[in-house]
Amino acid sequence: MAINYFNRYIWLIDVINRYGHISRKDISDLWVRSTLNELGESYFPERTFHNHIEAISNTFGIEIKCDRSLGYYIANSDDIEGDGIRKWLLQSLSLNNLLNESTNMRDSIIFEEVPSSEKYLSPIIEAIRDRKVIEITYQGFNKDHPATFEAEPYCLRQFKQRWYMVAKTAASDKPWIYGLDRIRNLHRTDRSYKIPKKFTAKGYFKDLYGACVEDSKYAEDIEIKVDKSQVNYFMSLKLHESQTPIEETSDYTIFRYHIVPTYDFTQELLSKSDSIEVLKPQWYREEIKNTIQKMLNRYKD
Repeated sequence: MAINYFNRYIWLIDVINRYGHISRKDISDLWVRSTLNELGESYFPERTFHNHIEAISNTFGIEIKCDRSLGYYIANSDDIEGDGIRKWLLQSLSLNNLLNESTNMRDSIIFEEVPSSEKYLSPIIEAIRDRKVIEITYQGFNKDHPATFEAEPYCLRQFKQRWYMVAKTAASDKPWIYGLDRIRNLHRTDRSYKIPKKFTAKGYFKDLYGACVEDSKYAEDIEIKVDKSQVNYFMSLKLHESQTPIEETSDYTIFRYHIVPTYDFTQELLSKSDSIEVLKPQWYREEIKNTIQKMLNRYKD
């Protein structure tokens, strides 16, 4: 029987991550009861265990160390918390392992589908890792025909069930955002490229909500009044990292954001329009007001 070592790596990462610190014996006991123990091993072999730790370090950049009094732990957990990709990876692996261990729960958990991840996510991740130019055939939703061009992928972002790639092309002197669900074909080339030293994914999206860039707009302070019925929703999951409550009463809370008021951000506010009010800046308040008026006009009859 062929052994799926990748799933074993996932299992080991998840166990140590969940327990924080765990002894070698407890790991072995958990492995004996695991459904991934397809060979029916009565313990986790010592040599295999350390080979897995080395492979996990090389593959995922996750360092597993041993404290003699506390047991095994993830040594660079703070680095992972600050690394969006590895944090997302750990969360995904943890859930994947939980489902593998609880097959009878599969019909009790419903996931949002992310179609754009099925075909092109992996090759783009590999291209970013290896710094290889890709050739894509791309058709925007407002285009009648696709176009084929080379792209230097800088980073990826997931937003509302879609994956987006930030990439530099010959058509522009700066990177732009491309939706993976609009890619019709992708081919990896042998040509290499360099990502500018000053570029970071977090910095690129710092003042943005979602995956939309508009050259004509810039980050500015926006104040929004939120009814008390929705305040807890805003507090538990911020719309943007700059969200700051500046006035709180028993009836409402006013939040301030430093953000680019892009189409994505506007659409998010409109989806909550019955419980929020844009206060500042005045031009943006008028823009929201005019949009709501257009919506109202559709329901006159």
